[in-house]
Amino acid sequence: MPRSLLRFILLTLALFVAAGRVAAFGFDEVAALARNAAAVAWMQPTDTRPAELRQLNYDGYRDIRYRPDKAVWRDAGLPFELQFFHLGGGHVHAVDVHEVHEGRVRRLGYDASAWDFGRHRFDRSAWGPLGHAGFRVHHALNSPAYKDELIVLLGASYFRALGRGQQYGLSARALAIDTVGGGPEEFPRFTRFWIERPAADATALTIHALLESPRAVAAVRFVITPGDSTVLDTRIRVYLRTGTPAPAMLGIAPLTSMFLHGENQPQALDFRPEVHDSDGLQIAGIGPGGDPKTGAVEWIWRPLVNPPRQPYSPLAPSFALQRLQGFGLMQRDRAPRSYEDPEARYERRPSAWVEPVGDWGPGRVQLLMLPTPDETEDNIVAAWVPATLPRAGEALDFAYRLHWQARLKTLPQSFTALAHATQSRRGRSWAPLAPDELQYVVDFEGPALQALPTGSTVQAVAEAGSGGRVIETNAYPLPPELGGGWRLKLRVQRADATQPLELRAWLRHAGGALTETWAALLPPEPLLAPPQEHPR
Repeated sequence: MPRSLLRFILLTLALFVAAGRVAAFGFDEVAALARNAAAVAWMQPTDTRPAELRQLNYDGYRDIRYRPDKAVWRDAGLPFELQFFHLGGGHVHAVDVHEVHEGRVRRLGYDASAWDFGRHRFDRSAWGPLGHAGFRVHHALNSPAYKDELIVLLGASYFRALGRGQQYGLSARALAIDTVGGGPEEFPRFTRFWIERPAADATALTIHALLESPRAVAAVRFVITPGDSTVLDTRIRVYLRTGTPAPAMLGIAPLTSMFLHGENQPQALDFRPEVHDSDGLQIAGIGPGGDPKTGAVEWIWRPLVNPPRQPYSPLAPSFALQRLQGFGLMQRDRAPRSYEDPEARYERRPSAWVEPVGDWGPGRVQLLMLPTPDETEDNIVAAWVPATLPRAGEALDFAYRLHWQARLKTLPQSFTALAHATQSRRGRSWAPLAPDELQYVVDFEGPALQALPTGSTVQAVAEAGSGGRVIETNAYPLPPELGGGWRLKLRVQRADATQPLELRAWLRHAGGALTETWAALLPPEPLLAPPQEHPR
């Protein structure tokens, strides 16, 4: 059967499902669409935006707003509502959005009367049914009197969610392809959504989606439960397209964030001490050689850095694991004084923690850190990369819970029993350092340290990777006015300042670890030279 005819049949069936009553609709139906689409060649969507929308700049696009009184389900007084984003600016391709209710699938089409176009005076007579660029879900998250934004799905496979008292920061994606290790990165995009109409007393909202790209197609389901930590119970089934080369990297549960500078990497010309949506990568898992069922779980904290821009030096470390217990891009520092930015409020940005459901098998957590000149560009990516990929047409299934949280309390007990790094600072005090030396102080706080008897001996353990040598380590308790806990002091000799250097350090007592593993990657030295003021 010709591929063009097969694609026509698939699209006809999809439209039939979207327009009529079906016995049931759920993840399996979307997965069937994904499997069939993966057998057909990718067709690049065309840009159907009117010329007026193509020419919009950032401010012009923001002037087009959806009217809240037109929100889907507002008239019914349901606990969740939907509002849409308009095509325009950089949002090129429309997504089809459907409501699923009592076995009937209804397309939520474009309604020109639902939009406030602000200062624009467009002639919309020839526009036709445009569709939507994306949508957002509203829910009474912080107050029963007002429905806040809960989650936004806009642009490729990106989405952002909030827990109670949080402010938008990092993003998640449904799938990442060749972010590292391959040719140009491929960005799968949501093309269709099916949203289950919630009951009047619903505490969760279910969204199904079809994800497509030149080399992969996937079915996705989100069950969104709002709260102090909003949780997305996520399932994804991926099919690689027939007749296309396998990706060099297939990233599951990818997270995308921004790190400009922090206490481990100060910037002299910025009045704000820290600027970041996330300050570190948290990983829990059983490492290579360990038994995936009974092996000891190691907790790793990797402080983020902004690599040097000249020369262009992205950093792409990875952490191989026999079994993943979880990973996330975290915003640990919650003190407003750490940011001094009453507008951006970085202390309110959520952390995102990925908790696998079931055994994902061996693989690696891949981290990518790119240079960024300012806080407007995301430069951090983290994702799980399975050790093996399916053949074309075979399914790759993953399920996980994605926690959008403010505090560490939603992490497992195996972590909260340990002490964790609260800050990492590089620099000297009164004692000078040799030109090839550097010094870090790392502060740890947590139950394992609080439970130590007075006078206990705590040992600082540190290791340096190739190109470095640990010269001195020391550990000592901090007074209450400095937060209590313990400080680890580490001095290292670096062989080549133009190369990155791996450091690992932790505290132990009586042979047992008291803390997570602090695993820092020092970028090449040009990054750490202080910026120069312009001549006056």
